[in-house]
Amino acid sequence: MYSLGYDIGSSSIKAAILEIESGKIIANGFYPKEEMKINSPMSGHAEQDPETWWNYAKLLTKQLIHDSKINGNEIKSIGISYQMHGLVTVDKEQNVIRPAIIWCDSRAVEIGNNAFEKIGKKFCLEHLLNSPGNFTASKLRWIKEKEKENFEKINKIMLPGDFIAMKLTGDISTTTSGLSEGIFWDFKRNEISKEILNHYEIGFSLIAETNPTFSVQAKILKSVAEELGINNDAVVSYRAGDQPNNAFSLNVLSAGEIAATAGTSGVVYGVIDKVNYDKLSRVNQFAHVNHSSNQTRLGVLLCINGTGIQNSWIRNIFDEKISYDEINKICESISIGSDDLTILPFGNGAERMLENKNIGSQILGLDFVRHTKAHLYRAAQEGIAFSFKYGIDIMKEMGLKINVIRAGKTNMFLSPVFRQTLANVTGATIELYETDGSHGAARGAAIGAGLYKSFSETFSSLNKVAVIYPIKENIEQTLHSYSIWLNRLKMFI
Repeated sequence: MYSLGYDIGSSSIKAAILEIESGKIIANGFYPKEEMKINSPMSGHAEQDPETWWNYAKLLTKQLIHDSKINGNEIKSIGISYQMHGLVTVDKEQNVIRPAIIWCDSRAVEIGNNAFEKIGKKFCLEHLLNSPGNFTASKLRWIKEKEKENFEKINKIMLPGDFIAMKLTGDISTTTSGLSEGIFWDFKRNEISKEILNHYEIGFSLIAETNPTFSVQAKILKSVAEELGINNDAVVSYRAGDQPNNAFSLNVLSAGEIAATAGTSGVVYGVIDKVNYDKLSRVNQFAHVNHSSNQTRLGVLLCINGTGIQNSWIRNIFDEKISYDEINKICESISIGSDDLTILPFGNGAERMLENKNIGSQILGLDFVRHTKAHLYRAAQEGIAFSFKYGIDIMKEMGLKINVIRAGKTNMFLSPVFRQTLANVTGATIELYETDGSHGAARGAAIGAGLYKSFSETFSSLNKVAVIYPIKENIEQTLHSYSIWLNRLKMFI
C-alpha cells in the first residue's frame, strides 16, 4: 500500500509517494521546474489561480506513478500541506470566484491593524493569540469592502489546502488548525470567533465545517481517481499549513521540540502545551497538527524575512559563479566572530520579531585592513544564526524550553559554520533529516487513514542524517560574538 502527499507552495507543487510497509519514500518530485508566477495587479498584491495548483498537482501525480512504476490502485490515502494564510473563494457550484489572495499579499494590513485596535489588543491576544493582522480573515474583509459583487457570490471560503481537498473529493471542509492560521479561532472558548466574524461582518455560513487534522475527511471522487490512476476508495486523511506540517514531517509534536528552516526566509517553529502569547506580538501562535480540545499543542511561529536571501546577496555581489559549497568552505577558514565584523540580516522588509521595524541589513565594524570577503561570508552566516538566537529567546519568554532543533538537511543547514554557530549560541543539539513537506503530508495521511497506528510507527523509518552538538570550548567565544551582534542590533531598535 501507498500514501500520497502534496505540498502546495507558491513556487511549486511537490508530491511524494510513501510505501507503507517499508516506511520509505519511493517517489517524489515537483512541478513546474521554473517557479510558478505570482501575479501582482497592484503594489502589495500577490495572487495565484487555484486551478493552476490543481492542474500541476494532477500532472505531477501521474508523472510519479508512471516513473515509479507502482500500481496506482494501491494508493489508499492522500495528505495535503499548503502555503498558509491564503484565501480561496468559491460559489455554490464550487467555481473559483477570483484569484487566490496568497500569503505574501499585504493589502489587508491596515484592515487587520484597525481590527486589533477596535476589537481590543488584550482580547485578540488572549483569545486569538495573534493580531488579526494580514491574515485570511482580514483578506476576506478586504473583498467585502473592495469587491462587493465578488463577495456576494461567495458560498464558502477556503485555505489553499482546503481547495485541493475539494477538487479531490467534492467536499468542502477545513480544520481547527487551518481556522487558527486564518485568525478565525477563539482558543479560550474553543470555537470560531464570533468577535472576528461580527467585526468584519462575515456570515458564519461562509466558514466550512471542520474535520480533525488526522482523520478520514472525505473519499476521493470516482472521476478524479480514474483521471489520476489511483484507488477509487482512496481518502483525503490529513491536511495542514506548511509550517505546522514541516514540523510534523520532522516528528516535532511535543512541548519543547523545535523545527527550523532557513531558505530565503527563516522559520523557527516550537511547540508549547499551554495557551500563551507574546505581549508584543513578535511571534504568531497557531493550533499545531495534534492540538485538540483535550490536548493543548500550539505552534509558536517565528519568521525572519532576511536569512538565506542575505547569503545569496553576498554571493551575488562578490561572485555569482561561486557555489554555496565553496562559500561554506571559505567560511570555515575564518575564526569565530569574523574578527568583530557584524552583519544584521534584516534587509528583506520589516521584521515582526523587531516589532515590525524595517532597519535594513547593516554591516558593522568593517575594517579595510583586516577584513576580506571571506570575513563577510562568515559574518553573514553568523548574523543569520544570531538572528535565530534572538528570536528563540523571545520564544523562551513564553515558556518554551529548547533542547533539540530539528531541520531538513538543506539550504543554510548545509553550512557547517551556520549550523555549528546555531548550536553553540543556543546550546541546543541540532538534528538533520532527509524529509520535506510532501513527505510529511504522506505520513500524516497514513496516520489519518489508520494505515499507521501511532506517531512512533510513522516516524520509525525517518532518516536522521546528521547530529550537531554544541562544542563546549567554543561556546564562550560564540556567545561573546553574539553579545557584540546584539549590542549593535540595539543601536537600530
